[in-house]
Amino acid sequence: MPIAFDSLADIYAASFDDLIDVRSPAEFAEDHVPGAINLPALSNEERAKVGTIYTQVSPFKARKIGAALVARNAADHIEGPLAAHDGAWQPLVYCWRGGQRSGSFASILQQIGWRAETLKGGYQSYRRLVVAMLHDSALPHRLVVLDGNTGTAKTELLHRACAQGAQILDLEGLANHRGSLFGAMPGGQPAQKGFESRIAEKLTALDPARPTLVEAESSKVGELIVPPALWKAMCAAPRITVAAPLQARARYLTQAYCDMLEDPARLAATLEQLIRFQGREQVAAWTALAQQGAYETLAAELMERHYDRRYGKSRADKPQERLAEIALGAMDSADLDRAAAAICNATK
Repeated sequence: MPIAFDSLADIYAASFDDLIDVRSPAEFAEDHVPGAINLPALSNEERAKVGTIYTQVSPFKARKIGAALVARNAADHIEGPLAAHDGAWQPLVYCWRGGQRSGSFASILQQIGWRAETLKGGYQSYRRLVVAMLHDSALPHRLVVLDGNTGTAKTELLHRACAQGAQILDLEGLANHRGSLFGAMPGGQPAQKGFESRIAEKLTALDPARPTLVEAESSKVGELIVPPALWKAMCAAPRITVAAPLQARARYLTQAYCDMLEDPARLAATLEQLIRFQGREQVAAWTALAQQGAYETLAAELMERHYDRRYGKSRADKPQERLAEIALGAMDSADLDRAAAAICNATK
């Protein structure tokens, strides 16, 4: 009988040896239960083929062809990644809605003697729990937003505070993006559903009774939207503001964005995207600074003329309670550790 779970915490804590997602690689890439491995019952192409036969020929023929494909693929998995498992192995298997793919695959595993179970409702039941948490209800977590202008090392301070015992939610890490026009990271961003799964997993592991530090963001991190329940909680949360001298911030940014500076073509293309905000003449001047290698000057001008103004307007539109204001100096390691300790003290 398929196993039902009432909460995300129950799914994450389930005592199975492996969680197997038998959906196609494309479905898995968009989103999956954290920790799952992908052993497709049907490839992307096979799934499309069976679906076409189902709608254009007959459900019976589609099921017959699909069953043969599932059996063939299951054999490959059994002889490949599952070959080393002994008779005590116990997996939990799921597909899109807990139907034929997971049922067929689990049945084959059971015939071998493995104690395979299926997830009732499949991926859809899991996704409903994520939506319930991040879209349909208020978060119970006590958020504290770490605010500050560009270059004030907010992400690094978040992790230094974590090392000193603070509870954090790193949205930029979960989104694989540094949050600005210049913030793209290798590997690209996850899909929106995958981003929400990462957030839900992290929030479930946090203690709602303790403050959780989260970096100030817009409603999007790169191309990904901050889920509504989390965004509402962030907008209402008290803030800790970090400030630093412009030149110290510029120096910090040239180190933090060294990957961008090492790729002149990418830097030039990114600067061009600012034309609609700053005009061609200003962007041409910034491009010239980049070509001269005057990166600290470029960073300082970008912050002073573009980012600081936008941050200031955003804060004016959303006044919030301030728990503390922390001033940085040289922004070296000792200075950042001192600031992280102050952040921790402000949340107690």
